[in-house]
Amino acid sequence: MTGETEEVLPKMQPPQIFVERTLAIIKPDALGKAEEIEDIILRSGFSILQKRRVQLTPEQASDFYAEHFGKLFFPSLVAYMSSGPVITLVIARDKAISYWRELIGPTNALKARETHPDCLRAIYGTDDQRNGLHGSDSYSSAEREIRFFFPDSIVEPIPVGEAARDYLAKTVNPTLMKGLTELCKKKPEDPVIWLADWLLSNNPNKPKVKEPMVQEPSD
Repeated sequence: MTGETEEVLPKMQPPQIFVERTLAIIKPDALGKAEEIEDIILRSGFSILQKRRVQLTPEQASDFYAEHFGKLFFPSLVAYMSSGPVITLVIARDKAISYWRELIGPTNALKARETHPDCLRAIYGTDDQRNGLHGSDSYSSAEREIRFFFPDSIVEPIPVGEAARDYLAKTVNPTLMKGLTELCKKKPEDPVIWLADWLLSNNPNKPKVKEPMVQEPSD
């Protein structure tokens, strides 16, 4: 249309999406439905990164729920969580902590059946305490709880999408392209082993070892 100017909007950068981790526990009263629950987890967009079936001792259950020490329900909670095996899962997706908490529903399984009848605790929980499932309630809780069951686990969010591409372009691609160029020139019989050795030798972050100083003998 004449007489009108088109407004030029600033180019918007795509949002960075992070894959967040959280801890899920299938408790003793829901263990018989573990396969069914894991299928729901996967169909809800989560990835299961790690999984363990464990039998907690009362001491271990006390350590895990140490934040509730001194509360009236603490002894029965410890007895319940150590009464049989549990399955612990590290699950991941964007906003995993809040999505998992929403999926499992209110803590009290009896009330959950009234207010959130489709949530997992309403379906698989037993009563006000034996609620079938556990979910970390914050990032700090998820970090602590994951490391409780999986001491070697990496808890920090994994960047995906634009953030991941930027990271690779900045830190990996320059060195990798040099290695691939050399690989094409050499054409070794086992290119994967050759490239692995080349990357080890040409890692730009590899610490440089200085030659030890040789003290000359005094006259």
